[in-house]
Amino acid sequence: MLALLQQKKLELQAAETELAKVATERDFLLAKVPNPPDDNAPDGVSDEDALVLKEVGERTAFPFEPKDHLELGNFDMERGAKLSGARFTYRYGKSALLELSLYRYAIDTLVAKGFTLVLPPVMVREDAMYGTGFLPTEESNLYKVDPDDLFLTGTSEVALAGLHQGEILDPESLPLKYAGYSTCFRREAGAAGKDTRGIFRLHQFDKVEMFIYSHPETSGEMHDYILGIEEEIVRGLGIPYRVVLTAAGDLGPSAAKKYDIEAWVPSQGKYREITSCSNTTSYQSRRLQIRSKYGTGTNYLHTLNGTAMTARFMVALLENFQDGDGKVKVPEILLPYGAPDCI
Repeated sequence: MLALLQQKKLELQAAETELAKVATERDFLLAKVPNPPDDNAPDGVSDEDALVLKEVGERTAFPFEPKDHLELGNFDMERGAKLSGARFTYRYGKSALLELSLYRYAIDTLVAKGFTLVLPPVMVREDAMYGTGFLPTEESNLYKVDPDDLFLTGTSEVALAGLHQGEILDPESLPLKYAGYSTCFRREAGAAGKDTRGIFRLHQFDKVEMFIYSHPETSGEMHDYILGIEEEIVRGLGIPYRVVLTAAGDLGPSAAKKYDIEAWVPSQGKYREITSCSNTTSYQSRRLQIRSKYGTGTNYLHTLNGTAMTARFMVALLENFQDGDGKVKVPEILLPYGAPDCI
């Protein structure tokens, strides 16, 4: 009998080992499953399949050949590449002042609307990257810091989502609205040969990000609210733009629905993305275990994120407000934030 029990014990240990292995494989595969697209997301797999919802402002046209932002601003791509490699740059002088004024303009706009300003960590543990959906599918775009086993974030969305990881939030506090300002890092894997000129697609950049924790029944409303704020910021600068609804196949792993704002870029003769805002529904809250008491019990919240400002705004601003002498008239709304009146 003792020998039989010992044999069964060994069989049980082997089964448990096999079960643990299979469970790990299962969880890895499940982590790759994206958030189901919203029913309103158009069919398609690229930005060309996005649905244009509206255009605002006249497309800027000049009686001269427009210069691009590198010719108009104070940027040093060559020395940036010498120091750090391709897709790094120095911004200095008036362009640096202009960029900082854009961030403060966006921050003040958000704070006035009840957002809490957060200066978050830019290095996070692996579970935060999994929780927000950047792992495992986006690993090729992440910078990992060894031997500390930390990741540099490509957006403060990660830190703002992780802010309440494992918590049960007071339903009376919702919606919770945060504005994160941070330096961001992206490897831009798969972007070889794309936007190699200028500051449109960099490995290191700064960003002001909106992040909202919402009741599920109001997350659609919150999504439109974030888009409205993005439009207000762009309109305040006088930049021509359009709003598009992203195609289902072009959504990131976490987003169920995403709007982009694309600014008119005269040197390229087309619209280019400067903001996006996404409703990730309960995708991130489930992975990060963020809940609140509502309905019949304790349930997962919805999370939403949206760009308030990046240096891409400066690309559109410089190019749309240039004159025939290569000078740029800076919008008056930025002057109280330390921007020069002319570049």
